Amino acid sequence: MSSMIPTLTGEVPGAELGTTLVHEHLIVSDPQLDRDLPHPEWDEAAVMARAETQLQGLAELGVDTIVDLTVPGLGRDVRRVAELARRTSVRILVSTGWYTSDVLPHFFRLNGPGRLVEGPDPLVELFLRDIQQGIAGTDLRAAMLKVCSDRAGITTDVAHVFTAAAHAHRSTGVPITTHSDPASRGGLDQQRLLGELGVDLERVVIGHSGDSTDLSYLRELADAGSFLGFDRFGMSHTGSDEDRIRMLLALLELGYQDRLLLSHDAAVFSRITPPSWRAAHAPQWSMDHLHRRILPRLRALGVDAALEHQLLVENPRRLLTGA
Repeated sequence: MSSMIPTLTGEVPGAELGTTLVHEHLIVSDPQLDRDLPHPEWDEAAVMARAETQLQGLAELGVDTIVDLTVPGLGRDVRRVAELARRTSVRILVSTGWYTSDVLPHFFRLNGPGRLVEGPDPLVELFLRDIQQGIAGTDLRAAMLKVCSDRAGITTDVAHVFTAAAHAHRSTGVPITTHSDPASRGGLDQQRLLGELGVDLERVVIGHSGDSTDLSYLRELADAGSFLGFDRFGMSHTGSDEDRIRMLLALLELGYQDRLLLSHDAAVFSRITPPSWRAAHAPQWSMDHLHRRILPRLRALGVDAALEHQLLVENPRRLLTGA
């Protein structure tokens, strides 16, 4: 655990991270599909310009830092994101991990300890290199680990990713965030496995918890020590903001203000849910939605400046530094 946090424009003390959105994406892609089946809405220059404008807009709203959770499996391109970091005033933190909710590429299934091609676990090698040395031959280091399980639960390959992430967490102190399936109460299985693997559950975010309206489920996750990601504001196809606000206020009333994190899981461009689809089906799903619409609602409902500071500044800092 370190009070110094690697960003794409250099290390900063955790105390200087400021207002932080802990679960966002800038560009979600698929390198093979991008080459062999280019998406008709992808225009790199236009997307980069749009991303720069959006990031500068966030800075004007008071956002200091975002965490880009686009990891391998979602088309991470750290050089492209670093260019955006240089062109804007918002700090960007990046992540390592492997995004799959079911199976891994054959390379990971056949290479490693006790596998067809005997050797060290390449996932562990990847995660540690990204955190300790740099990503993809750069000196740009990851500040978070990202893992995923969904309705299928903890499959064999998903458990492999969780195990490698736990190893990297124990070695480096870097926190872990998850993609979870709230409908199946999937965060509980994630917590259980990570705990068995020696992970400090206070350095874990159970992602997408804000999509649940099951208060007992959310309390169980928080009571075990983890942060709850209320990280899909504006994502109307996975739940309503009214429900998210209602559950957030219920947890605040119960005293869980030190366990809550706010964000959007938004992207400037994603070939999975491209801009035309988002405009039609989730028009408020963008990284400024929290500051433009949700925070004013929360303030009107009694969330004061001190509590807002805890949710957007202190809780992210504690997660990222362990302090």
